[in-house]
Amino acid sequence: MFENIPVEVGLIHEGERIRKNDMHVELGGPSIREKFEIVRVRKDDDITDGSIDIIGPDINDLNEGKSYPVGIIVEISGPKLEKDLEGVIERRIHEYSNYIEGFMHLNQRYDIWIRLSKKSFKKGLNSFTQIGKVMQELFKNELPFIEKIQITFITDPEKIHPFYTEAFAIYDERDARARGLSDEDVDTFYGCALCQSFAPTHVCVITPQRYANCGAISWFDGRAAAGIDPKGPIYAIKKGECLDSEKGEYSGVNESAKIRSMGEVSRVQLYSGFGYPHTSCGCFEGIAFYIPEVEGFGIVLRGFRDKTVNGLGFSTMADSTAGGRQVEGFHGISIEYMRSRKFMHADGGYDRVVWMPLEIKEKIKSFIPEGVYEKIATEKDVSNIPELKEFLVAHQHPVTRLWESVEPSGKTHAHQMSVFSCEDIPITAGGFRIILKNARITAEKIIIQPVKPQQPPGG
Repeated sequence: MFENIPVEVGLIHEGERIRKNDMHVELGGPSIREKFEIVRVRKDDDITDGSIDIIGPDINDLNEGKSYPVGIIVEISGPKLEKDLEGVIERRIHEYSNYIEGFMHLNQRYDIWIRLSKKSFKKGLNSFTQIGKVMQELFKNELPFIEKIQITFITDPEKIHPFYTEAFAIYDERDARARGLSDEDVDTFYGCALCQSFAPTHVCVITPQRYANCGAISWFDGRAAAGIDPKGPIYAIKKGECLDSEKGEYSGVNESAKIRSMGEVSRVQLYSGFGYPHTSCGCFEGIAFYIPEVEGFGIVLRGFRDKTVNGLGFSTMADSTAGGRQVEGFHGISIEYMRSRKFMHADGGYDRVVWMPLEIKEKIKSFIPEGVYEKIATEKDVSNIPELKEFLVAHQHPVTRLWESVEPSGKTHAHQMSVFSCEDIPITAGGFRIILKNARITAEKIIIQPVKPQQPPGG
């Protein structure tokens, strides 16, 4: 199938990571503002099957080690295709491009991050035409209801902007459609296993009020995908019995999670960052992270380049959040979930959010309760925890009601929470010395016990 492609193409390359020193070129990523990928369903006569267009310099014309804007437009047609499938098929760009040896694709929509390795470039992978041919073959073979497909790659920084703006408008239109439906209105949720190659125990649950963590698949998208391909990576989940309406725990979700995670995850609470939080793969749009000193949550999105109020950056916290684990206090989220009435419902919703970057705060302003909006700090207001405490007290943030006491200085005592912080914590174990950098440890109780030396035999 891929005889004219100079590198291997197959499942074995999914999950491959390309470090900066090993990359030939980078497309999109954190340093590039305008990057996107989108799928559009077209009429049959509007598609030139097999066409691959490149607007801007091709891979071979890009400077080694540099980063560039990128847009990927996949246009498809077929009698079984409907508009609801666009978001689902769009997510397959991530999957199929990762089949290519030395071609790393992360994230989705307006957050895509692509790297081509030096090794694959030297083998001859030097044109978007090759990438497009692989994607077209995989789309048609894996999704036979696609009859025609054409792909456009955009790398010209002067020409990408109108395409980028149009893509954003389409994303917003899709997202708005799902907001009128509640989780109580339906008896079926949907699951997505597209990211299990990166996080084998991750179980993404998609409900009307909880978008996929990647922000790319709504409940309507899930319904359309499961209907046309019931045995595919997006599947129906019967809700079953509601075990906890506040936390969002359902018997059907738990049963599905246990099966799909190979027994690693047996309970999922959809609306909380504590207890049994929804797992995260690594493609989440943002992180809700617990700040124990103030008993509130901070929010950070992938594109935020600075350190957050707790001194950590997005990438550092992403390592604690990703991998298909349930980590209390680190909760992968999508932007659309932040617009939901169920957002962190069990934890207090926006009454518990104390910090977020100004850009996202303004973007979702209309979804934050009016009485709380001005009480949430941003990077423009505070830069560390002591300043955050003072801000929350001065603005009478609802989270301060959870504190046992507030001293005149603005210092707080967290409710039922012990925190130990230190720049370096050395640990010696098993002949190794481990140093935790900028560590912050939270525990209900610390027990220190002396270890008696073992007596030699016969001693």
